[in-house]
Amino acid sequence: MKKLLLLILLASVLFSLSVLGVPCRLDAGEKRQIRILHVNDFHGFAEPYRPYGSDELWGGAAFLDAEIRSLRSDPAVPTLLLAAGDMIQGDNWANLFQGRSVIELMNAMAFDGMVMGNHELDFGQAALKERIREATFPVLAANVRGIPGLKPFVIKEIGGVKVAVIGLVTERTPLCTHPANAVGLTFLSPRASLEADLPELRKAADVVIVLTHLGHDADRVLAQQVAGGVDAVIGGHSHTRVANPPGIGNAPVLQAWEHGKALGVLDLTLEDGRVTAYSARLVDVKPGGRPAEGPVASLVGRYSQRMEALLSEVVGRTRISLNAAEARYRETNFGSFVADVVRRTAGADVALINGGTLRRSIRKGPIVLKDLHSALPFNNYVVAFRLRGDKLREALEHGVAAVEARDGAFPQISGMTVAYDSLKPPGRRIQRITVGGRELESGREYTVATHDFLAAGGDGYKVFGEVVSAEDLAHPAEGGRQGSKLVYNDASRWLRDIVADTIRTLHEIRPLTENRIVEVSAP
Repeated sequence: MKKLLLLILLASVLFSLSVLGVPCRLDAGEKRQIRILHVNDFHGFAEPYRPYGSDELWGGAAFLDAEIRSLRSDPAVPTLLLAAGDMIQGDNWANLFQGRSVIELMNAMAFDGMVMGNHELDFGQAALKERIREATFPVLAANVRGIPGLKPFVIKEIGGVKVAVIGLVTERTPLCTHPANAVGLTFLSPRASLEADLPELRKAADVVIVLTHLGHDADRVLAQQVAGGVDAVIGGHSHTRVANPPGIGNAPVLQAWEHGKALGVLDLTLEDGRVTAYSARLVDVKPGGRPAEGPVASLVGRYSQRMEALLSEVVGRTRISLNAAEARYRETNFGSFVADVVRRTAGADVALINGGTLRRSIRKGPIVLKDLHSALPFNNYVVAFRLRGDKLREALEHGVAAVEARDGAFPQISGMTVAYDSLKPPGRRIQRITVGGRELESGREYTVATHDFLAAGGDGYKVFGEVVSAEDLAHPAEGGRQGSKLVYNDASRWLRDIVADTIRTLHEIRPLTENRIVEVSAP
């Protein structure tokens, strides 16, 4: 009877520790293996597609799900499935439903956790709160304040191993979504937030995974800053294909490309309650000859039918492929075409959009409305304002300041030409600017057209945000408030709809690059 009472007491203590989040450490010499599967920057690409410059189909949520189920099938290797942000916005399959379709998909695929990405805010805070409520998994962000439902971290037990997953998102989020979407939110230092929670996580778990939406370079720096304190950094944001992840402070730093075209696999071996070995790889996701079957395929098909019903119109043709893939580091024909549309719509001297406006290339041939919605997924409208030449130069300096990083701020322009030297320091790269064939005059005012995201200071274009206030943008049509520099502000039509109408009128287009942006330091 005493032995029975002792066993009952021991079981009670172990149960209490488990509830409190205190790990039951592995026995001395005991080995365990766990598996972490991960994706990032899915952006709603639920259907297979052909990336720019490729004739091969990649991705497809049903085929991604098949790979996941295969890797989960070994009962001896318990598995977690994680997402490193930017999941719910991007492709039409997501955007037409404000990301609800993606959350339903992730629920069906049994994700265990997700870190918030900057584009999770693109439909506004109210929509994000709805998506968090709909998710059957936790949405994480330890360094964000102001969004109910977000959790800093989660601790899950799989196969007797306690795994802590902490989420971190880039501090630049207010610049990487429309600034209005981040009003009232606070974004803290990722490093400081991690270091604040790390002691608790190390006590409560055998394994600590940092799930980030910071970019691969920032992940590497973070891993070095907390060297030895975490067991893996799994990231997103930079869309980096990390086939051979670096090990920094004994922790692999991983990322699995984009759009569900690859699945990351991290296998961890534990001994005496700590990670002693790891192996990592990427599994390419392609349709191949396998049929897409099962609940996930049915879900994708259901939303795809709704999408096709709305966006199947052919608006015109292009005699040449429209290149969005290179818009973050050089002039492209697609960028120039859209910038021309922006300038003509506003009747401005010049136009500037950011390369990040363009999210998908369009292949030569018929242009279907869904192609334009995929290429221009953001709800942006055209804005124009008066700006002195020296301030326009400042904006262009910002646009080329991070060209090496292929930053979304890189400009696509109309009505002007720019020559820059990438070997010079940021802020001193612009060598020459012409407007209408004449040298830019620093003291002269020009009419500059863009869209509301940049006009509000998005993507770091602070010089625009200093000229155009939120009060200006709140006034519809032309003119703005008295004394405003705003001269055009039509929030009644999205940019993609204006582009579609332009193509309908022209019937056929063949935009070319014209040396509007020239890198004079290039060999």
